[in-house]
Amino acid sequence: MVIKRRRGTWAAALLALALAATGCEDGTDARQEPDAAPPAPPVARVCDRPASGPAKAPAGAVTVDPAVVGDLAAKTRSSPPDTTFWLRPGKHLLEPDRYAQVVPKEGNSYLGAPGAVLDGWRTNQYAFGGTAPGVAVRHLTVQRFVAPHDEGVVNHDSADGWVIEHARIQHNSGAGLMAGAGQQVRASCLRGNGQYGMNAYQAGDGIRDLVVEGNEITGNNTGDWERRRPGCGCTGGVKFWAVDGADIRGNWVHDNRGAGLWADNNNNDFRIEDNVLEANDGAALMYETSYNAVIRDNTIRRNNWVEGRASADRGDDFPYATVYVSESGGEPRIPARTDKIEIYRNVLEDNWSGITLWENADRFCNSPANTSTGECTLLVPDTGRCERPAIATAPLYDDCRWKTQRVDIHDNRFELDTSVVMCTAACGRMGVLANYGTYPDWSPYKGERVAEAITAEQGNRWHHNTYRGPWTFVARDQSRTLDVTQWQSIPYAQDEGSTFAPRAGG
Repeated sequence: MVIKRRRGTWAAALLALALAATGCEDGTDARQEPDAAPPAPPVARVCDRPASGPAKAPAGAVTVDPAVVGDLAAKTRSSPPDTTFWLRPGKHLLEPDRYAQVVPKEGNSYLGAPGAVLDGWRTNQYAFGGTAPGVAVRHLTVQRFVAPHDEGVVNHDSADGWVIEHARIQHNSGAGLMAGAGQQVRASCLRGNGQYGMNAYQAGDGIRDLVVEGNEITGNNTGDWERRRPGCGCTGGVKFWAVDGADIRGNWVHDNRGAGLWADNNNNDFRIEDNVLEANDGAALMYETSYNAVIRDNTIRRNNWVEGRASADRGDDFPYATVYVSESGGEPRIPARTDKIEIYRNVLEDNWSGITLWENADRFCNSPANTSTGECTLLVPDTGRCERPAIATAPLYDDCRWKTQRVDIHDNRFELDTSVVMCTAACGRMGVLANYGTYPDWSPYKGERVAEAITAEQGNRWHHNTYRGPWTFVARDQSRTLDVTQWQSIPYAQDEGSTFAPRAGG
């Protein structure tokens, strides 16, 4: 079953055919000499820049006075749609009620003068809410709001078409920012928020065409929610849920507690490029139960030292990865700008391990082991169809699974100096594996079926990469650790055309 999406014109189809001949969906030649490191993207140092914004009210703008408590919300209520509000320098406060907030009208713009701060004084839950589309928030600091768990401070109700630019959204509880369809978040600082910098979730799963560009996303998950609620999957720099089409480019995502970027559940058509993903406690990037992505030209360094080391200290021999592709793959039947997950021209330096491709044999639509309760694949939206006996035969046998398939990992540079990471060789691993299927008792995926498929049958390939340091490889299941010769030999035949060399400290 082919579902939704709008990029289907005949012209686009012809372009796709032409680009396919180049081996890269955007027409560039993805191949390069394995020893040629791509240039590092610039670092988006946003949070410590001097405050910017218009020093005078633009023509026709409504001026908001910080000396009057609640002035912003009151003037928003009394003004028509498409009004521009200019906030004078100083600390702006809402009424001292937990539910007091600004509810914009369609097309409203909120511009902060240099030094303008909207402060929730640890009382207000939300700064900007409501469902009005096309709202802009620019050059404004929004801080010290106390949104509940899984809720957000700016665009609390995930309205569509918002633009957040040159903003500082910091030191709030919950998520600093929610997202709606067509939202653009540019050149902003998402810093020190209690759960997420941004939670890209909308009720009804309607987010599409999201742009996150040139932001600094740092120090989020101050509430340490994964420890407070083990296994919640509810933290990180940015969490994406059921987003159809996203461009994540030119961001500096660093020092977050947990994952840097986490795409979880039925995301599709992502481009993650030209980012610096650095010093996050967990994985730099997790792409989970999702589809079709291009991950390229990123610098990924010193990630996963906290969570990877903790896993090793527990005696867990799973290849806990810095780029973790979990039950995710390319799916040509779901329209996107690519029909693969392509990971190329990235530099991964001194992380705890590299790339792991994983598929949980017991996790599928309608399985009690599916942690995304009640969610089904994009190919079978009706969860009830994935039941016995139909699930044991085509097409449901394939379509009820989120499959790690068609993942192409090439022309990357993997650097590991164990004296920098302060680890043994166990921190330098790649993996393509699954568990032995056992659950539930009616599962058609018991035994080694999924492990065999992810390793040998689903088109997952490493090739033409450059390795420096003591790398090992885990294939099929956790018990099989391979050296380079075994990894490149039959039956695995991985990393054709790749180069391997030691590195100081390795």
